[in-house]
Amino acid sequence: MVDLRQATGADVRREAAAGQLKGPTPGLALGYVQANLVIVPRDQAFDFLLFCQRNPKPCPLLDVTEPGSPEPKLVAPGADIRVDVPRYRVYQHGDLVEEPADLNRWWRDDLVGFLIGCSFTFENALLQAGLPVRHIECGCNVPMYRTNIPCRPAGIFRGPMVLSMRPLTPAQAVKAPAAIGVRDIGRPDFGDPVEIRPGEVPVFWACGVTPQAVAMEARPPLLITHKPGHMFVTDLRDTELEGE
Repeated sequence: MVDLRQATGADVRREAAAGQLKGPTPGLALGYVQANLVIVPRDQAFDFLLFCQRNPKPCPLLDVTEPGSPEPKLVAPGADIRVDVPRYRVYQHGDLVEEPADLNRWWRDDLVGFLIGCSFTFENALLQAGLPVRHIECGCNVPMYRTNIPCRPAGIFRGPMVLSMRPLTPAQAVKAPAAIGVRDIGRPDFGDPVEIRPGEVPVFWACGVTPQAVAMEARPPLLITHKPGHMFVTDLRDTELEGE
């Protein structure tokens, strides 16, 4: 198995498709853009596209596949969203029914895939600047929290924003977690808890796991995503997204 920290996005996808990579992807293929994945039937695709446009912070759209095509042609030509993610989640009517290693059994000709930007992408810049990224230090998943901040609804899609958290030393005051509906910083809704050391405060970023919280609330007939933290790694370099 190759050293995936210094690998390309294609290397990470190959390891995932071969079943060699089964865990979260933070710290892998540093410098390559990581993406959240959401797959919905064609008859709900416009509503979800509108949801992304109305909620660009948690759902910055990178690519949309053609109905029935598993290839994200803009961000990873030749890739296959059915197999190139370490682990998936399948929701039916808001209930999590399976966490498969691939989507071959679930794939249909009417499915549309959405690739959404992920906060893992900027972690390379944090590391290069000498800033701590605690979940990478600990070798675990980033903690993610369901908040009381509502997303702007679109069609059937509605629900709360999810935020990911990284502890940093503050340069200025920040709001307490309770103000955004985070009940217990030590018990994230997704991912793993990390240590917050003396002199640090939790700093939050809008998170692409938001559609999973939306699936639980809006309860669409079918919505497929990646397992939180188990991302699709694209061929884009993070420098290509600077200023966007």
